[in-house]
Amino acid sequence: MTDWGALFRLDGRVALVAGAASGIGRAAAHGLAAAGATVACTDLNQAGAKETAREIGSTESHALDITDETSVARVVNGIQQRHGGLDILVTTPAVNVRKPLLRYTAEEFDRVLRLNLKGSFLIAQAAGRVMSRQKRGSIILLSSIRSLVVEPGQGAYAATKAGLVQMARALAAELGADGVRVNCVAPGVVETPLTEPIKSKPDWYNAYASKNALGRWARAGEMAGPIVFLASDAASYVTGAVLFVDGGWTAIDGRFTPPV
Repeated sequence: MTDWGALFRLDGRVALVAGAASGIGRAAAHGLAAAGATVACTDLNQAGAKETAREIGSTESHALDITDETSVARVVNGIQQRHGGLDILVTTPAVNVRKPLLRYTAEEFDRVLRLNLKGSFLIAQAAGRVMSRQKRGSIILLSSIRSLVVEPGQGAYAATKAGLVQMARALAAELGADGVRVNCVAPGVVETPLTEPIKSKPDWYNAYASKNALGRWARAGEMAGPIVFLASDAASYVTGAVLFVDGGWTAIDGRFTPPV
């Protein structure tokens, strides 16, 4: 019999949040902990991860470079050994080099793909192996509206975010029989350190705000609810999905309201 009151609870579950030092990762750590999960806060910025852990009452934080297989294995295996398993993975780190593709250097292209796509692959693979053996788990990758719509200067970033969607779908197909769910959250414009430079350009900032149905940017904390949903039993039949959390950006057609 379904316990309706516990649908969104995560009591007794162990979560690893990559990118927990700031932005959406920090918000995810707060949301998962509030729902009852034991959260391991990880980030390349170890001091930031430790501060987030302190905020949520966790004693577990680790330096983690998701682009390094040794770092990933050390953190994932350590969490498994300490807690007896791993139930939830949320991975958020990303980088964007905003420039036309014809002006991209090979190094810049490699840098964007290495973190956004390869890093997400390495951490999802390591967590997926643990979850596959234990026959349960939820993997949540952070995609973007740029997986669906794009603008000049976002080519490499958009390619990685679209790639994450297909990777999540493939993992969902491959791990479903083992009881592991894999989904993407696709935010719109969110106020995070990654988008901070845009705030200094009011025309750019306001143009993005006016593009979505709600007429504003999202706060990082507004991504926590969808992440908790996908981690919880409320989403027990949701896998291979992309949850757009974009204020209606991908639903509306342009900024013009016709006289109807």
